[in-house]
Amino acid sequence: MTHHVVVALSGGVDSAVAAALLLEQGYRVTGLFMKNWEDEDEDGLCPAAEDYQSARAVAECLEIPLHAANFARSYRERVFARFLADCERGLTPNPDVLCNREIKFDVFWRHARGLGADLMATGHHARVARCDGDLRLLAGHDQDKDQSYFLHTIDPAILPFVRFPIGDFTKAEVRERARRLGLANADRKGSSGICFIGERHFASFLGRYLKAAPGPIYTVHGEPRGQHDGLMFYTIGQRHGLGVGGPGAAWYVTDKRPADNALIIAQGEGHPSLYKSSCRTDPPSWLGPPPALPWHGFARIRYRQSLQELRVEADETRPGGLVLLFARPQRAITPGQSAVFYNGRGVCLGGGVIALDAPPERASRTRI
Repeated sequence: MTHHVVVALSGGVDSAVAAALLLEQGYRVTGLFMKNWEDEDEDGLCPAAEDYQSARAVAECLEIPLHAANFARSYRERVFARFLADCERGLTPNPDVLCNREIKFDVFWRHARGLGADLMATGHHARVARCDGDLRLLAGHDQDKDQSYFLHTIDPAILPFVRFPIGDFTKAEVRERARRLGLANADRKGSSGICFIGERHFASFLGRYLKAAPGPIYTVHGEPRGQHDGLMFYTIGQRHGLGVGGPGAAWYVTDKRPADNALIIAQGEGHPSLYKSSCRTDPPSWLGPPPALPWHGFARIRYRQSLQELRVEADETRPGGLVLLFARPQRAITPGQSAVFYNGRGVCLGGGVIALDAPPERASRTRI
């Protein structure tokens, strides 16, 4: 029996080569282009039409059918609304994580099955492999492009039906294979930023949907240093756009305090207040049986960060939450971003959203 796989063709080189590899492996391949955002202006900064034309050129080159689906309503209800709510709470959310769980590996998969698919595939740099008898999500071979971080909340029940054809390739190898295939998008620039923002100015875009609440800026010593435009426009570790001048080193955001709407800053890239040895997370999502706590392993608190050694404990003050104790202090731990856990063999175990309230700093470095 020839399996029918529907590939998420985005117009980029990764999904194009993913489709080509599946054809080489004998699958019956169909492309599906999904539109997740409806442009509200004509500035062309979220170029869905251009992406679709690129995807269509790939489908024609590979001689596979291409369907298009508009998931914008689901995206607004299940991703964008949550993004706005988190911003209002003072968090720095990562909508790509939620998009994968809610749209690409749920809405898309259900639509693909409606097209008669047995399997779905994407161009993510990640892998699925059997480990200790179970199918697990693994980091991609290209450590610089590994996207397992963004996939840690998908339903593990979908893993048997998912293919990540380029997971064993580096980005350079993907582009070279695209050139050999004669794909027109072989050297197309990869997408950057969040789809619904694109290359737009973040603060201007967000201001369309949320009412800004200006407030005071204080140094870590409690000295007033002016006024911010609204906590939602800033993130931990941010340097630019603070409007704080004066002699000496540059100023950085070290904390956001929603309770009194205050932005906290410190001077110098290496200021101690930018570094913390611990954080809390909301109840995590697991891609398999959760590890017994306390657990020693590795995590990353942002995309492309190298794996950091840590100890994970149950949070006695927050039902279901976790306390993360790092072997080395971490710079700019950011509430709203995800802490994603890995074992020593590259298996992505799951992760949790970093919470606003941090646990008290331990007096000494955690022993791992």
